[in-house]
Amino acid sequence: MKHVWILNHYAKHPETAGGARHFQLARHLPAHGWRATLIASSVDHPSGFQRLAENEPMRLETSGGVPFLWLRTAAYRGNGGGRIQNMLQYAWQAIRPSRLKALDRPDLIIGSSVHPFAALSGWWLARRHGVPFIFEVRDLWPQTLIDMGRLREGSLTTRCLRALEDFLYRRARRVLTLLPRAEEYIVPRGVPAEHVVWLSNGVDLGDYPDVSPPQPRPPEMPLTLMYFGSHGEANGLDVLLEAMGQVKAAHGVGNVPVRLRLIGDGPSKDALQRQASGLGLDGRWVSFEPAVPKREIPLLAREADAFVITVRDLPQLYRFGISMNKLFDYMAAARPVIIASAAVNDPVAEAQAGITVKPEDPAALAEAITRLVALSPEARARMGWAGREHMEAAYDYRILAGRLAGVMNDVMDETR
Repeated sequence: MKHVWILNHYAKHPETAGGARHFQLARHLPAHGWRATLIASSVDHPSGFQRLAENEPMRLETSGGVPFLWLRTAAYRGNGGGRIQNMLQYAWQAIRPSRLKALDRPDLIIGSSVHPFAALSGWWLARRHGVPFIFEVRDLWPQTLIDMGRLREGSLTTRCLRALEDFLYRRARRVLTLLPRAEEYIVPRGVPAEHVVWLSNGVDLGDYPDVSPPQPRPPEMPLTLMYFGSHGEANGLDVLLEAMGQVKAAHGVGNVPVRLRLIGDGPSKDALQRQASGLGLDGRWVSFEPAVPKREIPLLAREADAFVITVRDLPQLYRFGISMNKLFDYMAAARPVIIASAAVNDPVAEAQAGITVKPEDPAALAEAITRLVALSPEARARMGWAGREHMEAAYDYRILAGRLAGVMNDVMDETR
């Protein structure tokens, strides 16, 4: 069986909160002749939890049948200098032979970005071992930072990151991208179109065996609208709270038709709680709950009548598409979804699995919530099942693992 090392600084397993893309792919790769080892940082993002003991430089352990090599990096919180230091530490630790001596030799290496330094370490290791290198692009650095206003086009930092990005593109046998239209950005940078492969995020439908519709609710019980995931600037949850404030104003103090459950953590959570209090959204209307491990999401999702996801109105950022882990979990749970997005792709609309509104428009979002509440349980169930069937057709990680194995096999054949 061939062996692939996957360098993902922020790789997670289901015992922690957050997306577990590479864990899920690795679970199903053996059925296609590959086994994977995930090489990740010892510090969990965004919680800052340090997995390793004080004098432990690394640890090789198995979770759910998937090997993880945790490399020691310094703990940090937030998105400041501590996080940048952590990125550079990971890139350095990942190329130290003493840190990797417990691993079997790879046949191929995937370097996965959120940040490009992890991918650069992947290229270096591939060169050292004389094996092919695949570059997986999860965020388009530096373009994402430019579109979000955190970097200026033409600055020294931007030029350096662009040079690193182009270096990796030119040396990769394939470029994997999670975004359906990212080819429009990557090919002009000198990558042959046939070397760019869209491999979306997805969901392991085996984790969602029970997708029965919600139990009928008494008329006085509010519909449960649920969000789980990060509470950060990019998630647009302040707009969602504004919309809930408008729903409350329209229905009066005594009538609570819908309750929003916000499950997760992130740098904006304290500010969001203050905002909810200022809008008079007490626990009857909005609850803030801690993040839960990924393995608990399927059971938690059964408590929802519907889900909601919001993004910022950043047309430049989303012109290549979206591929958000939580959206696939929502649709796998067979519940309708409200999405506030203007990205070029819209899985909810494609599947007829819910309601789409403009981003950063509290009135439109409030109207969508009210519409969903007014629908019959049967109509909501039809939306939910349409989303589930859409996941079964193309986004199950068993399917995606087979596609990844096919890409790796093609690269190995070309190398021979």
